[in-house]
Amino acid sequence: MLTLPTVAPTCGDVRLRGFGTRDIAMVRSLSTDPYTPLTSTLVADATPEQAQEWIDRQHDRLVTGTGYSFCIAGLDDDRALGQVGLWLAGIEDGRATAGYGVAPAERGRGVAARALSALTTFAWTVPALHRVELYIEPWNVASIRTAETAGYQREGLLRSRQVIGDRRVDMLLYAALRPD
Repeated sequence: MLTLPTVAPTCGDVRLRGFGTRDIAMVRSLSTDPYTPLTSTLVADATPEQAQEWIDRQHDRLVTGTGYSFCIAGLDDDRALGQVGLWLAGIEDGRATAGYGVAPAERGRGVAARALSALTTFAWTVPALHRVELYIEPWNVASIRTAETAGYQREGLLRSRQVIGDRRVDMLLYAALRPD
């Protein structure tokens, strides 16, 4: 079983913490983005109960060892801004993947880039990790900017990489490597 760090990862004005019931409104807001339900386990236009079920699944990721799911929160006011996660399916090979989503009202301020930076710094506290990867659709300019701002390097285009919604899509591969 994994545990959240005792000291919350931070970068600038954001910190990463566990999810709680107080975050239901933000989760529901995140569920209004039409892209989010296609790329996550959050249903579109979640009810309060569905939002709580999603929060419960984030806690289960620690229990099952599949990864760390953090609420992105304001450093000063602890207000929920989004979600960022570190998924450990490739840990035996020294790899993890990261993902992030910011509530629609909080976008355009660099929240995702600061959260990804905090997550990446946290990732290097996991001894087995040497590489964190991101997969981004080529049209997603905001996510590309987030990755590059957080120090990730573009490594290439993976054609027909995965299914999103009802179609196969190309994905850009970005990665950060453990500092020497």
